[in-house]
Amino acid sequence: MERGSQVTGVGADAATAAIRRAVRRPLRPPADGAELIGRPTPQRAEVLETLAGCEEFVSAQALHTRLVLAGSRVGLSTVYRTLTALAEAGRADVVRDTNGERLFRYRADGDHRHYLICRQCGLSLPVDSTVVETWADQIAETSGFRCVQHTVELTGTCGTCLDAGTAD
Repeated sequence: MERGSQVTGVGADAATAAIRRAVRRPLRPPADGAELIGRPTPQRAEVLETLAGCEEFVSAQALHTRLVLAGSRVGLSTVYRTLTALAEAGRADVVRDTNGERLFRYRADGDHRHYLICRQCGLSLPVDSTVVETWADQIAETSGFRCVQHTVELTGTCGTCLDAGTAD
């Protein structure tokens, strides 16, 4: 769901060429020196590095495709396990696309965030969620619950897509 991920052209060759171009872009390693969650393996390190290089949310399958096209031998199950562990440890944000698929984005700091996501192009913008966080804390306190987690997903259509007439 990355902006610009729409592939133009005919057939799988155009799609493969677009992904290969995306893979050639230099990856930005995690600036915070994030350690791997779980067993530190070269494959998990590749997943972390590739996720950190993605500017927008990405599915596990799309991330796996990038890795494979870059010559990696990381298995899809390793990608899923690593992304899930990163999300559970607060090192990756997770949202769901319109089909319910989980999408991930690397989080350099430990701050919990919420996003407004365009349903058309996938543009994601972090939003001020102080009110939501305060409300969740109050509910936990008054209910007697501990370790309360929450998910808030805001979707809409960005201005660019509205101007292009692609709003649903």
